[in-house]
Amino acid sequence: MQANKTQRLIFTLFVAAIGGYIFSILNMPLPWVLGALTFTFIAQGLLKREAYIPVPIKNTSFIILGIYFGLYFTLETFQMILPYFLPYLLLTLILIFASIVISIMVTKLSWVKVDSMTSIFGSIPGGLSEMTLASEAFKARTSLVVIFQTIRLVTVLFTVPSIMALLFGQGTGNTSGQASSEVILGSPVSYLAFILPALAALFLNKKIPAGIIIGAIGVTAALNITLVELPAIPPTLMYAAQVAVGASLGKNILFRDIKAGGKLSFIYFGTSLGIIAFSILLGVILANLTSLDYVTAILSIAPGGLFEMVLTAYSLGGDPAVVSSLQLIRILVIVIGVPPLLGMLFRDRRSTSHIS
Repeated sequence: MQANKTQRLIFTLFVAAIGGYIFSILNMPLPWVLGALTFTFIAQGLLKREAYIPVPIKNTSFIILGIYFGLYFTLETFQMILPYFLPYLLLTLILIFASIVISIMVTKLSWVKVDSMTSIFGSIPGGLSEMTLASEAFKARTSLVVIFQTIRLVTVLFTVPSIMALLFGQGTGNTSGQASSEVILGSPVSYLAFILPALAALFLNKKIPAGIIIGAIGVTAALNITLVELPAIPPTLMYAAQVAVGASLGKNILFRDIKAGGKLSFIYFGTSLGIIAFSILLGVILANLTSLDYVTAILSIAPGGLFEMVLTAYSLGGDPAVVSSLQLIRILVIVIGVPPLLGMLFRDRRSTSHIS
């Protein structure tokens, strides 16, 4: 059994690394993540060979990336975010409301046999696991929520970085904080400082949404704004972490899940595109209301995962620290605020189920 897992791990990492390398040669956005994701997804489906990434490797990769982006934070970052909070919160609430309205409108089509609650939880830009768990309390069709959220995730992963790269060009990475063109590595002993962010990430992993990333970013940021001098993360380690994360995402996307959604998959692919387009418009408004540049503003409000949007900001020359801070606000608003709001709007659903 152990030998079988080892073979699957080697196969997965090999395929993922090839995908990342090919995407990087083609100058694709987020090459090491999307390349690894694409090749793992396709290889697993076509070769009928289950991909495998152990949880410790996946978690370690997220921690490395969280630490990397935490190094962007300075005291000025926190001071800079404060003026953006209210306009950002307002636009985030508008995005959530628009997502709910669009998802309900879809259910009004006579040939769409999906109830409104399932449609809402399948469309709203929250985490897959969080929205799936929340949907159970409202007696939604959880299996469809998983499929629709998977489609939304894949759509966001591939369209947002591509659209941003098309609009603003491929950047060379942000020049602030950790990711300067001159990477200065520390002594082996200096890397012991990263034990604290790693422990915080593991502690928060199952306790809050995106806890493993938030813990690593938050503690690293706290250390970075003190007098502690933190070393840089080697670029090779950064690429390896992206490959592992991409592979872990790719192995969870299955042909059978998309096929199970049938024609509904195309419908919710369309709703995802609509929500993405609307979020870009809101990002442009945010940039004009504040001093944020367009890349940072759009990625801060884009309905993607925190990690993916921060990484896109880095690759396109945006401000990863601001994007991660504002994306965290969006996640918290959705996870904490949406279920109670839906509970008030659809009070009957907790006691009865009426699947149309």
